[in-house]
Amino acid sequence: MNRRILVTGASRGIGRAIALRLAASGHDIALHFHRNQAAAAATAAELAALGSEVSLLQFDVADRAACRDIIESDIAAHGAYYGAVLNAGIARDTAFPAMTDAEWDGVIQTNLDGFYNVLQPLLMPMIQTRQGGRIITLSSVSGLAGNRGQVNYSAAKAGIIGATKALALELAKRKITVNCIAPGIIETDMVDHIPQEMVQQLVPLRRMGKPEEIAGLANFLMSDDGAYITRQVISVNGGML
Repeated sequence: MNRRILVTGASRGIGRAIALRLAASGHDIALHFHRNQAAAAATAAELAALGSEVSLLQFDVADRAACRDIIESDIAAHGAYYGAVLNAGIARDTAFPAMTDAEWDGVIQTNLDGFYNVLQPLLMPMIQTRQGGRIITLSSVSGLAGNRGQVNYSAAKAGIIGATKALALELAKRKITVNCIAPGIIETDMVDHIPQEMVQQLVPLRRMGKPEEIAGLANFLMSDDGAYITRQVISVNGGML
């Protein structure tokens, strides 16, 4: 029986790459998306072509009640998840003095509250299987070092690091590992405004990373080979830090 993995924000970008890599490794995927149904359906078709059984879950990770209802329903229908990848996130960049309440609240509620909203309803079923498990969160170089114009984003992503480390301690005795991947500048829609000249100045490897390079690490952490790795923050940033 294949292990089921929930991947949030999996219709495109890093989440899509992670879902495809996990499916290629033999996992079934619960593919979460928020708005882009067409992209989610296209990704689901690619996963199915790889032999994965796919369930599509549509909700806003900032909506606690929706997270609980849909995740609990999916678990009731298909069984507990072996793993979860918390990839969904947004950015609303602006200088802090000009930041609006909506820009602060939106980023915190999606990127940080989403950690609680998604994990809380799925953890007890995972624990009750007594089969161990894997949780992977996504932070950012901004969460490690801070970044101008991203006080809200840096705060949320730093919070994810602290939450990841604390949860890893709580779940270690259950053989559930909890680790965080902190990407740098990765080729996605979120960074398509960054000029190549700036990338070459900021990144010692002088290029953006590829979503597949994040997916490779996520696949390793989700595998049996990653069983002794927990409470870690692993940077994938081309040498920025």
